[in-house]
Amino acid sequence: MITADMVKTLRERTGAGMMDCKKALTENQGDMEKSVDFLREKGLAAAAKRAGKVAAEGVVESYIHGGGRIGVLLELNCETDFVAKTDDFKALARDIAMQVAAANPSYVRREEVPAEIIEHEKEVLKAQAVNEGKPANIAEKMVTGRIDKYYKEVCLMEQVYIKDTDKTITQLINEKISKIGEKISVRRFTRYQLGEGIEKKNDDFAAEVMATVNKA
Repeated sequence: MITADMVKTLRERTGAGMMDCKKALTENQGDMEKSVDFLREKGLAAAAKRAGKVAAEGVVESYIHGGGRIGVLLELNCETDFVAKTDDFKALARDIAMQVAAANPSYVRREEVPAEIIEHEKEVLKAQAVNEGKPANIAEKMVTGRIDKYYKEVCLMEQVYIKDTDKTITQLINEKISKIGEKISVRRFTRYQLGEGIEKKNDDFAAEVMATVNKA
């Protein structure tokens, strides 16, 4: 059964009309993720409509944690200077910078991961599966699933949002696109951690950031 709450949730995530959202959910037996894809494929999702727009405005957001032990610089882009100056956009930039501090991604999106790194990771994962006693054909299938998990760990856009684990950073941004009405994209980020690369006692600063978020 397709409920009004399901339609409302899909509308908030995609910006599509209510009837389009209801149709998408009906055609996909209430599966939310398939319904999002359905609307994007039909060109009805706001995020998809804005994909071809140029986002050259925005902000460079900084986030410093723990008295200067972790620092993040993040560039978040939008289409207009007007939107860049809004509280909603600035808050989004800060939340994503905090995500980088806590979750420590290596890349913005999976397309940025060098092919040689993925190939190396596949070799390691396949060897792990074989060592677990899995046949070669099963090991290959397991590698595919584990590579997807790897992307979710190292790519910012695929990470689970630390403030709401029911959504990813991509979903968070798409919700803001629907609300604001402009293309929004993370261009780049840099994360600094005090003493990184220096052999010393291992302090889990990322866990401290998470603890700060949970208290907020």
